[in-house]
Amino acid sequence: MSDRLTAQIAFLTEADKLKSVYRATNVLDGHRKEDSGSHSWHIALYALILSEHANTDINIDRVIRMLLIHDLVEIDVGDSPIHGDHDISAMEAAESAAADRIFGLLPTDQATELRALWDEFEAAESDDAVFAKSIDRVQPVIGNLETNGGTWPEYNVTRKQLEDRVGWKVAKGAPAIWDHLKARIAKWFSENV
Repeated sequence: MSDRLTAQIAFLTEADKLKSVYRATNVLDGHRKEDSGSHSWHIALYALILSEHANTDINIDRVIRMLLIHDLVEIDVGDSPIHGDHDISAMEAAESAAADRIFGLLPTDQATELRALWDEFEAAESDDAVFAKSIDRVQPVIGNLETNGGTWPEYNVTRKQLEDRVGWKVAKGAPAIWDHLKARIAKWFSENV
């Protein structure tokens, strides 16, 4: 039992590093960039509160678990902003290697379970993963709307870019949420661009 507990504590200690990975988006009061640990907590809360808007029946416990672990790979590879310019294949390979390392710190049964959950989230094919991906995309949009565009001007984000990179993913898992946000997005772009 002590080996198991030692491995679990090692994983949890490693996970603390996610609090030092900064994202492109600001926290809503604007005093600093959001860290990935805070982001993971916040979108888990988003999922809990907004789960009634899922497109299909979901298991909210599984969704929350996905959201709590989905960005752990950023400990090794950092955050890749959705509106940034990235080599997607290289990023996916680096994230997969990071998942191997980080989940590999756990006892085998937990490592296998959480890695499978992470893979499911990344594939975004199950109802739970589709909704989780939708919520992962919703929070930064709301953050940018609540901060007068936030980092959209910095990344030269267009309304079409939001539709192409974010909108369809949100609409796939939570169409009512995207319909609600589209009006706010349209208003912001009409007044600021």
